[in-house]
Amino acid sequence: MRILCTGGAGYVGSACLRWLLAHGHEAFAFDNLSEGNRAAVPDYAQRLIVGELIDTDLVIDTLRTRSIDAVMHFAALASVPDSISDPSNYYRVNVLGTYSLLEAMRAAGVKKLVFSSTAATYGFHGPEAMPLQETAAKNPETPYGTTKRAGEWMIADYARAYGWGYAIFRYFNAAGADPDGNHGEHRRHESHLIPLTLAVAVGKRPALKIFGDDYPTRDGTCVRDYVHTSDLAQAHQRAVERLEPGYGEAFNLGSGEGATVKEVHAACERAVGRSIPVEYAPRRPGDPAVLVADPAKAIRELGWTPCFSDIATIVRTAWQWHSRHPDGYPD
Repeated sequence: MRILCTGGAGYVGSACLRWLLAHGHEAFAFDNLSEGNRAAVPDYAQRLIVGELIDTDLVIDTLRTRSIDAVMHFAALASVPDSISDPSNYYRVNVLGTYSLLEAMRAAGVKKLVFSSTAATYGFHGPEAMPLQETAAKNPETPYGTTKRAGEWMIADYARAYGWGYAIFRYFNAAGADPDGNHGEHRRHESHLIPLTLAVAVGKRPALKIFGDDYPTRDGTCVRDYVHTSDLAQAHQRAVERLEPGYGEAFNLGSGEGATVKEVHAACERAVGRSIPVEYAPRRPGDPAVLVADPAKAIRELGWTPCFSDIATIVRTAWQWHSRHPDGYPD
């Protein structure tokens, strides 16, 4: 199958692209490189199309000239705090960008789509509601969650009207690095816990800042469900290979287990083999106390078998990447 990955030079998109190539598919990346990296895309001179998703004509041309059979849509802005301070940019990229892609797919006759969504579409639920199932109420509390939920609605409407097949994946916390240590997480403006912790270990930051230690959890810090990028990629492959016209489902992708911020910090210290300084700060807006997935539907219906998503493996693979590439990708 010939697959276009929007945002395919980014962290999760490129991990999925590399996985697809390793499992018999022909994959291409479409990315504006605002956060993506050329070096994350194998043979990028042939596989990477640089452009803006809202350039519908360019997307149409890409789909047609590359004879694309299916799209995996990763391209998005994805910081909860940033979405609160700058919602306009999130609606432009996440909503208008998705609309442009759907219009391009309609014009080019591409009818299979896998969408990278988020657990932020669920909003705040108390610990008693965990782990979250796909049927949980969707009440996003932040512009990030709202714009991704809008994308889900658009995709379902287009699929219903035009006979498409689609899968929506609500990630919990994507984490880790390729097991070979050659590719991993590298953003211009990092906001994720594990890379921020390991940046302290390699001397790029003075200390890890923990936002809030007074949550109603077992140690006072937020609980999150971490899922390895290789496991995410496996789920995307399984979904795209099953898509048929009229098929449309949403799935949670997570480990089904939660780790606190302090537990992740401790796991990083074990992987690194030394202490990592921390500082405490007030809670951030938009952070629920607990967010954990129930991944049973993906396991049952897609035959998904997460293999790397225990926190020790996630941190070990991330440390292999960050210790070997403290400055990230060369570009």
